Amino acid sequence: MNPDLVIVTTAILVSSASALVGTFLVLRRMALLCDAISHAVLPGIVLAYWLSGGARATLPALLGAAAAGLVTVSLVEWLTRTGRVKNDAAIGIVFPALFSLGVLAVSLYFRQVHLDLDAVLYGEIAYAPLNTLWLWGLELPESWLVMGLLTLLNLLFVLLFYKELKLSTFDAGLAASLGFAPGVLHYALMALVSFTAVGAFQSVGAILIVAFLIIPPATAYLLTRRLPTMLLLAVGVGVVASLGGYALAIWLDASIAGMMATVAGVCFALAFLFSPLEGFLTTRLRRRRQRLEVAARLLVAHLAHHPQPVSEQEIMAEFGWHPRFLRQAREKALQAGWLEARREGLWPTSRGRALGQGPSVP
Repeated sequence: MNPDLVIVTTAILVSSASALVGTFLVLRRMALLCDAISHAVLPGIVLAYWLSGGARATLPALLGAAAAGLVTVSLVEWLTRTGRVKNDAAIGIVFPALFSLGVLAVSLYFRQVHLDLDAVLYGEIAYAPLNTLWLWGLELPESWLVMGLLTLLNLLFVLLFYKELKLSTFDAGLAASLGFAPGVLHYALMALVSFTAVGAFQSVGAILIVAFLIIPPATAYLLTRRLPTMLLLAVGVGVVASLGGYALAIWLDASIAGMMATVAGVCFALAFLFSPLEGFLTTRLRRRRQRLEVAARLLVAHLAHHPQPVSEQEIMAEFGWHPRFLRQAREKALQAGWLEARREGLWPTSRGRALGQGPSVP
């Protein structure tokens, strides 16, 4: 089987599965908890590996990771409910403690096995074509089976509980009053995040899975305010990051997973700067245009109450405007047909005079 196809398809499955659950993490303002879960599942994986007798089994690892993820969420919420620790501080306390336990266990008891720190922390998606399983007489990449099932599971969860997820995300109190059990949905979502994180370990590692879980949904959030569109955009950004990251990694001879995360970051930066909703540059340009339009209207209204043209020096003295800003406001009014420049000074057109006088009072 073509190794390039295996790697790219694995990356697309990882990013798609991550985007489906990551969207709700971003909307619930729980992005840092995603980082906590992706690290804190390590002791669950180690425990599952030990209980399975050292067998290379994915299912025990998934179950152990889900259990560790739920323990992480429960501990964070318990510490937060005590009122003595804020939510962000609780996350900062729980996940380093659990992650350090997992790292110690790996370094002390599993040095000579495939469960090593490099695989857990960084992963290597280039090895995906080498890990295969026989199914129905076909040799298929293990990553396709694992991440394909997780993508399907996450998609079914979102489709089946879309209404409940949407309501509990934006109004948990109303969801509880309507009997939707937001607490159960919350823990189910955290379990899927844990499944997705450990399923992607072998491909992208614990660190980079955070990028796939958070960056595409955060990018989509900057581009739309509709949840269905946000889900589609998040998956789309993940696909673009997977394809673009792999192409750049081959070209630059760099880390594949790292380059995919980098491309996702570039997508976020572009959305942050140029989003038509709240892009940094587009917002500044829109405010600048609005400011100039207000200044142009104010200038025309001021001139409409004068019986003769007014010089620019008088206008600057009246409003305290800088000459450059006056020129910009004048050009805006000229383009709109509200103003004409005469030798004596500025003078409103009939259209501008009507604008400056406003509606007549009956």
